[in-house]
Amino acid sequence: MKSYEVNFDGLVGPTHNYGGLSYGNVASQSNSQQSSNPKEAALQGLAKMKALMDMGFQQGVLAPQERPDVAALRRLGFAGSDAQVIQQAAKEAMPLLVASCSASSMWVANAATVSPSADTADGRVHFTAANLNCKYHRSIEHPTTSRVLGAMFANQQHFAHHAALPAVAQFGDEGAANHTRFCRAYGEAGVEFFVFGRSAFDTRYPAPQKYPARQTLEASQAVARLHGLREEGVVYAQQNPSVIDQGVFHNDVIAVGNGEVLFYHEDAFLETDKMLAELTSKLAKVGGKFQSVCVPRSAVTVDDAVRSYLFNSQLLSRPDGSMLLIVPEECRSNERVWQYLQGLTGSGGVIREVKVFDLKQSMQNGGGPACLRLRVALNETELAAVNPGVIMTASLYDSLTQWVERHYRDRMTENDLADPQLLLECRGALDELTQILKLGAVYPFQIN
Repeated sequence: MKSYEVNFDGLVGPTHNYGGLSYGNVASQSNSQQSSNPKEAALQGLAKMKALMDMGFQQGVLAPQERPDVAALRRLGFAGSDAQVIQQAAKEAMPLLVASCSASSMWVANAATVSPSADTADGRVHFTAANLNCKYHRSIEHPTTSRVLGAMFANQQHFAHHAALPAVAQFGDEGAANHTRFCRAYGEAGVEFFVFGRSAFDTRYPAPQKYPARQTLEASQAVARLHGLREEGVVYAQQNPSVIDQGVFHNDVIAVGNGEVLFYHEDAFLETDKMLAELTSKLAKVGGKFQSVCVPRSAVTVDDAVRSYLFNSQLLSRPDGSMLLIVPEECRSNERVWQYLQGLTGSGGVIREVKVFDLKQSMQNGGGPACLRLRVALNETELAAVNPGVIMTASLYDSLTQWVERHYRDRMTENDLADPQLLLECRGALDELTQILKLGAVYPFQIN
């Protein structure tokens, strides 16, 4: 039976703005309060989806969240009509309004952790929505994320869904941004790789001093248990605290893996040799041959990696066994990074080609190609059971492009977020979107 890695990209929401909400994310903080362009952001993301589909990769789309989140503001004490809630929040607590308008759900690498059926005890694909409790603006996402994923992967014979972990610091979970999977083939048993920034209960693990470590070891272990993963099919590794303090807020900012290959920076992990040996050994037991591609700090510094998002890339397998690296335009703009990539693709190694995409609107808020996609390994039977409305086709691309052109503004500032009309625009757009994607009622305004 054939198997695939399907990339479900997040559709950028209509309230895309630069609120500077993510402490520890250099790009998010440095571009705070600049004017954004939601229409351009959504079209840039759709262009990448269409390009990968045209290259023959399986591609899907994941819907954005309802924003502003008026219900979240009501829980914080704002009252009255929806318009009054927004106006009161804008007057008394603008940072809370900005947080409630965040379009951060576009970065669906944080939406959930996914384990394919070949790895799980019950032979189903398992999803655990990430609690994202390190940042308020993201912690309010998981209820809608769960409903959207449930509407996309509804067949209980093939798919299992778990609620987010307890929303406390000890179980901080940032989803697939700190998780990857190594395998010989997507439909075969593999080794799931969980990267954590700190341990909540074990003081033997060092922690960063400047920026928070968002993923805990305990959260990763809990997800592995929920998904019914075998001990011999799991490897845990700690992210280097010093790179977290340099702006590497998730593992996917300093490493990316696919198939049998890990592409990583020399300073990405602690106890790197031990980790590589464990990955090699465990993957060999399921018939795989692990390969690592280490980028030395002498060629690319951590600062270069953070500014260019070299590792926040998509590593894709091609039919001939070689791999394609999808990177943002910022990689070409960084002389050291681009020089390294030219040498890499010309070396005869497994990574043979680099393709560059303009994702400036997302990049300025701190998310590159890897942030924008959630990977789901599916066999052909499971793929056939996915809601067909969310699988990218030429027709769907045209429909979504026209939808964006109709509903999105081409400029967004903090003052625009205080406009109650924005909420009505967003609800109208999302109501139409659920019909295009055949999701049913997944948003609070559709349910309540």
